[in-house]
Amino acid sequence: MHVTFFMTGGWVDTYPDDVKALYKAGHELGNHSQNHKQMSTISAAECEDEIMKVHNKVKKLTGYDMKVFRPPYGDYNDVLIDSLDWKNYGIDSILTTVLNHKHLGKGSIILCHNGAKYTAKALPKLIDSLKEKGFEFVKMSELIYTKNYEMDT
Repeated sequence: MHVTFFMTGGWVDTYPDDVKALYKAGHELGNHSQNHKQMSTISAAECEDEIMKVHNKVKKLTGYDMKVFRPPYGDYNDVLIDSLDWKNYGIDSILTTVLNHKHLGKGSIILCHNGAKYTAKALPKLIDSLKEKGFEFVKMSELIYTKNYEMDT
């Protein structure tokens, strides 16, 4: 299975070998900004800098141009299921939050954090349980229309 890992500049700086290993293993790398700043509170030039600094770091390490971006502190809606793993409530809390979420369905995006205390321990059971429910794991870019669509603003 391949998924999308969103990169911050600090994580890329600290774990460059892991960035390369994730990419080499076939995972998608996504942009999560250089310094995890709240994008709505900074200028357009600062936003571009936040996005492009980490983009260029990943490109230098892997040769890959990241195509998806997840804004820090981004609002989420019914399509994104926050596992709440970052609250460190425990493995059972993560499993219950995701597996019993009222909006869990086709196209759901499940947000987990690599630094959260219980996430790594919860993932095997979470993955197995979602597969048992018939879900398939895909990269974020596979959920995005790139051709033959129109935006009705």
